[in-house]
Amino acid sequence: MKTLAMITARGGSKRIPRKNIKDFNGKPIMAYSIEAALESGVYDEVMVSTDDKEIADIAIKYGAKVPFFRSEKTSNDFATTVDVIEEVIDTYHRMGQDFDLFTCIYPTAPFITAQRLKAAVEELKASDADCLIPVVRFSYPPQRAMEIRDGKLVFRQPENLSKRSQDLEPHFHDAGQFYVVRTESFKKNHGIMVGDILPLELSELEVQDIDNEVDWKLAELKYNLLREEN
Repeated sequence: MKTLAMITARGGSKRIPRKNIKDFNGKPIMAYSIEAALESGVYDEVMVSTDDKEIADIAIKYGAKVPFFRSEKTSNDFATTVDVIEEVIDTYHRMGQDFDLFTCIYPTAPFITAQRLKAAVEELKASDADCLIPVVRFSYPPQRAMEIRDGKLVFRQPENLSKRSQDLEPHFHDAGQFYVVRTESFKKNHGIMVGDILPLELSELEVQDIDNEVDWKLAELKYNLLREEN
């Protein structure tokens, strides 16, 4: 099976300017995703999808390919990850290259390791599933979620208030790091979180959304803690 790693890194970050190449513990944060993909040894090609020359230059410096730039359509604030993936797959096809399986990797995911990527790709290959997604448990039971209505707190599921936390079914959410997907399934379903999905559960220490400067500092703290443990 031919495999592709695509790292999606456009230049127009708003909340954290130049987020995808901002220094994270000594190197551009995108470099961690590139290095993990290359070191995993499971990809025939590791590329970065971008609209930005500086990002492209850094991607190439760390060993990734940038065979083409994004179109204007997939570079604006309204383009989705699915839009970007479709463009990458279609452009490679026009260039005479097709891949049976791809991994879409976010550029701000420094917790990704080569071992994780390798295990994820091998697990999907050995299964009949359409894709594999890293997930993390909600730290607080969502069954006890509250809303504010007319200035007052209201429990959405009051029947769960008397239950012990350990008796409530665990819920999970997307870890926001990468997706391993069969290309044919993606084309058929026009999405990445559809069909039969395998979960890869991560700990909270390995997951951090990075949407603002506080998130960035938390991510660096978590990264350093993990490095000390290892």
